[in-house]
Amino acid sequence: MSLVMKLQLYVQQVNNSLENSSQQVLASLPKIMHDAKILQQEALVLKEKMGQVKEEIVQIEQDTRKSINTIEKLDEMKNQLTIAKQGLHESDNWTVLVNDLEEIFDSKNIEAISSKILGMQSSLKLLVNVADFEDRKLQLEGLKNRLEAIASPVIVQAFTTSDAEASVKFVHIFSSIGRITQLVKYYHNCQKDALVKKWRTQLELEQDESVVQWIHNYHGILLSNWHTQCKWFNQVFIGESAVDSLINIYVDVLNSLDPSFNQCIDAALKQVQDKLTFLHDVKQVSKQFAENLWNVIEQSSSAYEQASLVKHLNTLHCMKDELPDTIQALGLSANQVMDHALEARKRCQQFTENCGFCGLLIALRAYFSTYAGYFRQIDRSKRLKENWNTFQLSFSLLQHSGDVLLKVQHLEKELTMSILELNKPNTSIKFKHFLLDAENLKEYESLIKCVTEGTQLSLLDYVTKEFNKLCTDVHHTTYQVVFGPVSAHLEIVSASETWAQFDGSSLHNSDLPDYSFSPQEYITQIGQYLLELPQHLEPFLFKENPALTCALKAIDQEYADAPDREGALAQIFLQKVARGICNSFAEKVLSISTLSQPASRQLSHDINYLNNVLQDLGITMSENLQQLLALLKIPPDQYQVQSIGYSAKYVAGIRQIRHLMSN
Repeated sequence: MSLVMKLQLYVQQVNNSLENSSQQVLASLPKIMHDAKILQQEALVLKEKMGQVKEEIVQIEQDTRKSINTIEKLDEMKNQLTIAKQGLHESDNWTVLVNDLEEIFDSKNIEAISSKILGMQSSLKLLVNVADFEDRKLQLEGLKNRLEAIASPVIVQAFTTSDAEASVKFVHIFSSIGRITQLVKYYHNCQKDALVKKWRTQLELEQDESVVQWIHNYHGILLSNWHTQCKWFNQVFIGESAVDSLINIYVDVLNSLDPSFNQCIDAALKQVQDKLTFLHDVKQVSKQFAENLWNVIEQSSSAYEQASLVKHLNTLHCMKDELPDTIQALGLSANQVMDHALEARKRCQQFTENCGFCGLLIALRAYFSTYAGYFRQIDRSKRLKENWNTFQLSFSLLQHSGDVLLKVQHLEKELTMSILELNKPNTSIKFKHFLLDAENLKEYESLIKCVTEGTQLSLLDYVTKEFNKLCTDVHHTTYQVVFGPVSAHLEIVSASETWAQFDGSSLHNSDLPDYSFSPQEYITQIGQYLLELPQHLEPFLFKENPALTCALKAIDQEYADAPDREGALAQIFLQKVARGICNSFAEKVLSISTLSQPASRQLSHDINYLNNVLQDLGITMSENLQQLLALLKIPPDQYQVQSIGYSAKYVAGIRQIRHLMSN
């Protein structure tokens, strides 16, 4: 049959089809007109009813407006009366508690008094709006002072005898009334008095010993006191720093000794012949004490710091019942986390004159690792669903991770600058020689050398790697959430029934051009999904977002090399998603068992539709899918010749699927 005859046949078929359609339209016109009239009548009736309903609504609104206003006023009055009733109740309760306290004060029952004061403290919180609130507040403080005066002898006795059980009871009472600081002062004074008394006793017992021996022996008493009191303090004052308190006590004790070290040394200098040797001995004894005390502190300072930092993390309460609330809480916690890290840096300078940098870095590593664990816990919990809400939560989590990473990098720069400051020659005192033993000194100097000589050393390298890995994992989860719906649609490609429907199709077997075909539903759904994706990325990636930029650039080199312009990172994310779709599509195509010539044309049209969508997004379809598209379009009788130059794997795969003969 010639081409002209074919064309005439097609024209005849089209004419027949048009004639049939015209007859059907003419036959249905009367019915359509009748239905239109009925619809018009129903619309008029509906309009009338809507007008009646509107009038009724206006009338009801007029009738009930005054009633609603009255109800609102009554409700407001009810609330005011409830508040007033509660205030009167608390005021009466306050008066009762004050009267009861006067009787209990005579009995000097500390627990009963503290219980009543706690009740007054709770009542005062509800009386914040009463006129005499300030007077009541002063009255409560006066009652707390009376309680403290009654309890002070018992407190001093408990601290003096190291009665841990009684001391814990007082810690609970004073914490509840907001006076734990006063209790620590009592402990401070008790320890100070005891240590000053030991100095006087020592001088009486060792009158025949030298001043150097006095100082040496007293230093031994202080070290022994440290070992016993540090353990006791941590057992009693939970949450307070034993190192801070004991160091402050020793400083106060050494300044309060009578006679002081200086007076003893001055007196001895008048009696000894070799004054320089004497001073050298005093210095050696003092240096030995400093080294011994530092070694004791250093053994536990890193652990103390780590425990303190982790304790601060636990107080943040980031983990909520709902996932969005947890992610929001984590985002808000970043500033607090960094503030605590900076406070640890400050404590390192105050306690160790920056000689404890190595221990600080260990503590910070554990601190940030624990914090990263919160992010990982969320990342694991949100793998359950694949929808746009989870997608937005994933990007929010990624943004918060990048925010922490930015802050860690800034902290690392500050730590580096601090180390560079330590190495300046104008440092007045070389504390490292007094505070560090040989091993710790070697580690400390090695750290300074690496920083000052420009060695590629990252002080928080472990932390940055941890958050880089976290960003990578969260990004992978985000990608999986986005790719999930596409993967479900692509499952249709490898199903045999998807292509069996085109076998024997006259349309697909014809010589009509490719634009005469329509893409199947699965690929149009994928295309629509891809075209909507930039809208969901817009809040995150189409505006300036330093935190998210930092997180993405930490993931891989492709993001790191992205140009510094708006939308560049979003385009890379789209490219990654498109690349995954193309690779998965290619795998599904190669897993098809059989394709007839009509099915091959339909599949090539589906792939071409995806290519057009990707082009609209400014993305080039992957090379492997381009090759499969080209191979599917080759006529069977020309496959052997035209497939030359393509991947041997794809040539063989498509030949097998299309059941083409191989010469």
